[in-house]
Amino acid sequence: MSSQANTKKDRNRYALRTKKLALSAILAAMAMILSYIEALFPLPVPVPGIKIGLANLVILIAIYRLGFKYAFTINCVRIFTTGLLFTGLFGALYSFAGGVLSIIVMYVLYRTNWFSMVGISMAGGVAHNLGQLITACIIMSNIKLMSYFAILLFAGMGSGILMGIVAYYVYGKLPHLKI
Repeated sequence: MSSQANTKKDRNRYALRTKKLALSAILAAMAMILSYIEALFPLPVPVPGIKIGLANLVILIAIYRLGFKYAFTINCVRIFTTGLLFTGLFGALYSFAGGVLSIIVMYVLYRTNWFSMVGISMAGGVAHNLGQLITACIIMSNIKLMSYFAILLFAGMGSGILMGIVAYYVYGKLPHLKI
């Protein structure tokens, strides 16, 4: 009797793992598509490097639905794939630095249960810009680039708030993703 119970538990565990893997693949593909759309239609702003961060919508939902490990993997797959396809090695390096810092900040804030999805997204947008700026300072060996942070702070806040609002509504419409 107990071996049948263990076999059923193992099947359920593997089925859950398979569902998470399939959902991760779908979310990674969605994040890549959103990154591609963002690359096709850059924002008409006079300041270089400002993006709305459409792919962060997917990453934020992945944090809430799948946890840090899966969200981090989805983010890395998206960054390296879109980096190779659209932005090149340095673009991927900047994006990776911003993406890693962003997802760590968002997950830490998520775990506190003190912040809304919008607040977490806003912090992630600012952290992403900060990570990219720190990387630029290291690569260029020029700390003066940090003066650009004031502009990127407000850009990260604005895009983070916007993506957080969208993520909140999308997340509410996706109850079938419960795993």
